[in-house]
Amino acid sequence: MTSQRRRALLVLLAPITILLGAFFLIPLGIMVVFSFLEPGLYGGVVWSFYPFNYGRIFGWPLGGGEEFEPLYIQIIFNSLYYAVITVVVALVVCYPVAFWVSRMSPLAKNLVLFAITLPFFANLLVRIYAWLLLLRPTGAVNTVLMSLGIISEPLNMIFTEFAVIVGLVYVLIPFMFLPIYASVERLDWSLVQASQDLGATPFQTFRRVILPLTAPGIAGGAVIVFIPALGNFIVPAFLGGSKVQMTGNVIERQFLQARNWPFGSTLAMTVMASVLILILLYVLWMRRSGKARAAGEVGHA
Repeated sequence: MTSQRRRALLVLLAPITILLGAFFLIPLGIMVVFSFLEPGLYGGVVWSFYPFNYGRIFGWPLGGGEEFEPLYIQIIFNSLYYAVITVVVALVVCYPVAFWVSRMSPLAKNLVLFAITLPFFANLLVRIYAWLLLLRPTGAVNTVLMSLGIISEPLNMIFTEFAVIVGLVYVLIPFMFLPIYASVERLDWSLVQASQDLGATPFQTFRRVILPLTAPGIAGGAVIVFIPALGNFIVPAFLGGSKVQMTGNVIERQFLQARNWPFGSTLAMTVMASVLILILLYVLWMRRSGKARAAGEVGHA
């Protein structure tokens, strides 16, 4: 690359680099710094090194009157559990639907895709309030089930784990569907036909041909759904009440109610580190699987 082209590339990349630095890296750096500061007596921070915020979560280091509270670890694991369940449910729903939509006429495809993106035109709070009306004891779901004779008394669905997972799946399901649909649209059906012609069973064709070819869409959707589900605080606040606590709710309370910004930053950094570790493990696993698959193809050749 010549020096002139290098300078032109730097000029083109400078605006987006400055934008990322201003709106992502600087706030992230502030969060890192705050997580190692002492909380002020009436809010704010004291500018002294204070690593004991992490001791409240992990049990080490402790000092400054801070005590180990296992409740926070439990809330983090609960948040991971809800995020994983959300990913699994969204995947189970979206994967077959993506194949069904891909077989539609172009007009029907466009209508379905418009319907899937339609909720983005409405405010998130309005949509969550709609689920409050649907899931409450006198809501539409209980009314329909009782009128059909399926249940004799209203089910207690609101302010439960079920309501939170339903809300998370509803809010995030477009982010799972669109990457999977893009992978299915690019699927080379001649390979599927060749597999069937060579005598493979439908399950073998799915496992050896369809699933690997659509895996990038599944992986992309899983990551895009998992990350916002893990840090979500609006859905559990409205549909989970005080019975279902996720890390996002605890962080929100530390910043806005307890005014303990250092500990809120510590929780946020812990969640972020958990996500980065999981994604790193996933990338390593994908790379190892790719190498194994490539070695197998070379062996067969």
